[in-house]
This record gives sequence, C-alpha cells and structure tokens, in this order.
Amino acid sequence: MSNEKFDDVFLKLQAGDRSALRVLFHQHHPMVCGVIHRFIQDHSTVEDLAQEVFVRFWEKREQIQINSSLQAYLRRMAINEALGYLRRNKHLHDEEVTPQLADSNYDGSAEEHYLHNELEHSIRAAIDTLPPKCRTVFQLSRFEEMTYQEIANEMGISIKTVENQMGKALRILREKLKGYLSVFL
Repeated sequence: MSNEKFDDVFLKLQAGDRSALRVLFHQHHPMVCGVIHRFIQDHSTVEDLAQEVFVRFWEKREQIQINSSLQAYLRRMAINEALGYLRRNKHLHDEEVTPQLADSNYDGSAEEHYLHNELEHSIRAAIDTLPPKCRTVFQLSRFEEMTYQEIANEMGISIKTVENQMGKALRILREKLKGYLSVFL
C-alpha cells in the first residue's frame, strides 16, 4: 500500500469508516496471524488474538500515531497481544510457546525425516525449559528477528537485561542440546 493510499485509508479509518477497517484487515490479517503463530501454536487462539488486534486498532483509531509503517505498527500490536495472552495464561505456556522451527516442505529420506523431527522436538523442548522472560527474549530475537533495543523497548527492560537473558538462554540451550551439537561438529 503506497503512503498516499495508506494516508487516505487511515484518515477514513480515523473518521469511523468501517470499510477502511475491512481493507486493512484483508491486507494485513495473514501477517498478524503469522506473527502471533510464532508464539502460540493453537490455530483458533491465533485467530482470536488476531481479531483482537484489529478490534483494539479500531477502538484506538483516533489516538493512534503511526511513525513508521502500518505493517510495523500492526506487527508490534500482534506481538503485544501474543505476549499479553501468554502472561495471562502462564499455566498453558508449556504447550503453546513453541515457535515454528521446521520447514514444512522438508523432503528427505525416512531416516532423515525422523532425525529432523527428533531434533526439532528436542529444540522445542529445550526452549520450553527456559524461564518465561528468558524464553520471550530468545523468541523475539531469534524468531521475530528483533534487535536488542527493540526487545528492550517492547518488554520495558534495559538492553543489558536483554543481553543477560540471551546469554542465559544460549547457555541453557547449549547444555540441553549438547548431544546434538557434538553430532553436527
């Protein structure tokens, strides 16, 4: 969407034009779902949270100030919605906080496929053992490709805390996956 077209749609949206919201929803819904899905694997929960992102966007449309791009703004809202859900439902996080690691188009022998799935399961299990803050920092860095500064801003922590949490995550993962690391080295 060009800036000029975005400005027109955004002005219509701020004026209460629901058709502008439909346009934004249809253009950005897949991206919002993809971002949330990196944190939460349950499809129906992902859909619910994605809809909540657009509902919140609509409700706050008059106060919204977009300094970068609409896509970046919605992406940030999706991350916040997923993290908020995980905070509210900590007792569920063991099953749900499993980022997508595998290439679904994996094409190898049966043995390679088995080993690939076993490795993926081990990586997910190792990530699940990380403390919640540590796991969130790791996922935002590795799966959402956010910078340490962006993570610090997002979570309301210092960059030094982000660095410490990443170091801790990598130490734990290295220890949990050391059997696999020796095979690859």
